[in-house]
Amino acid sequence: MRICMVAEGSYPYITGGVSSWIHSLIQSMPQHEFVIYAIGAEEKNRGKFKYELPPNVVEVKESFLDVFMREEDIWGKSYRLTPEERQSIQSLIAGTGTDWNTLFKLLRDERWESSTEFLMSRDYFDALSELSRERYSQLPFRELFWTVRSMLLPLMQLLREPIPEADLYHTASTGYAGIIASFGKTLYGRKMLLTEHGIYSREREEEIIKAEWVQGYFKDLWIQFFYGLSRCAYDYADRVITLFNRNREIAIELGCPEDKISIVPNGVKLGDYAALPGRSKGEEDSRLHIGAVVRVVPIKDIKTMLGSFAIVKREIPEAVFTIMGPTDEDTEYYEECLEMVELLGLKDVEFTGSVNVKEYLGKMDIIALTSISEGQPLSVLEAMAAGKPCVTTDVGSCRELLQGRDDGIGPSGLVAPVMNEEEIAANLTALGRNRKMREEMGRNGRLRIEREYTHDSFIARYENLYRSLARGGGAPWQE
Repeated sequence: MRICMVAEGSYPYITGGVSSWIHSLIQSMPQHEFVIYAIGAEEKNRGKFKYELPPNVVEVKESFLDVFMREEDIWGKSYRLTPEERQSIQSLIAGTGTDWNTLFKLLRDERWESSTEFLMSRDYFDALSELSRERYSQLPFRELFWTVRSMLLPLMQLLREPIPEADLYHTASTGYAGIIASFGKTLYGRKMLLTEHGIYSREREEEIIKAEWVQGYFKDLWIQFFYGLSRCAYDYADRVITLFNRNREIAIELGCPEDKISIVPNGVKLGDYAALPGRSKGEEDSRLHIGAVVRVVPIKDIKTMLGSFAIVKREIPEAVFTIMGPTDEDTEYYEECLEMVELLGLKDVEFTGSVNVKEYLGKMDIIALTSISEGQPLSVLEAMAAGKPCVTTDVGSCRELLQGRDDGIGPSGLVAPVMNEEEIAANLTALGRNRKMREEMGRNGRLRIEREYTHDSFIARYENLYRSLARGGGAPWQE
């Protein structure tokens, strides 16, 4: 079977999280061929893979959004759009009830040679003007025109790119990746699987609300656009997989048909974490080792992590903090974190960069995670498999992982509100001062992994999904 895996902003350019999940899935299924459709932000990353691709990856298709923004403008051509085509482009802009079959055909139409030729046409100008009068009369039209152009251009250009043919299309998110998988399904008459690690549209909403590059009155326009992209993926997917129940509930709230959704949690190989190297004998044994396996990026909220550690340090002076993970994804944020370490006068903080986590994990007493948003974090699963208690923020499936779902096992860590330095620090301090509690929570974590989050179970369920979906093909789409 040939599977096209569509990934946006992750594999194979970024380590950890969704990327690790994709890599593990492909490695564990050597009987299938995989085509990677990788959507990245910047062309400078072309070919700069952070993973050695498994032998069963037979093709990598790379598309970069910044390339699409550099197309030349061609003004003023006219086309004869049908009422359905006009309505489809207006509903896409407004984020309402888009007819994606009509839109797919429109955006790939051979009447224009490039996306900018269409976006600078009289027909598009008239459609946007009408929509502006009906829904956005309070907005300056010139700003509306250029904002919408920046929204539509990457999407249009992605849809005009060649899409590899496969037996099944599997997307690791909604958004642009979900659109490509939806169109691949439509183009070749195959099936589509969507795995939602986090809720893409909610994450984009959080980013846009905080963003300085978009003015306040255009934030809603961008937000609704991304919610519209997600609805497309929900509509076209034959099956939708979420990692835990809360995300299932959110997906249903956002319009995903309930009967499409199944829960398949991630899994780890418990045996890989059974005999990790520990700390050497000597003075270091008396120190409290707190670790974090995390990319140094804003959504992981490293600054709250550092602020919490500063409080812990006052209570437990012998505490040390090791942050394990890449620092080159957002170098400006990394520099800000280093400045914060200096401003707080923090000692015993180390940023290791990308490392083999298994060489460090056994040496840790506690694993911390202070993310603003998460799905089902692999770092927490790995910590539990290694018998390490965790302190996390109450995001994604963290509470479910650490407290269980009435499984009778007991907690494997403590949970605190997002961005609450004091409570995070209090939890770290409580665990730091109580070795017996740490050991008990560590045992609970390993037991919970053994019962509910094994790698073998995770792979077996996806193998069943792939085979059941691939057996049901459809008629290919006609231009």
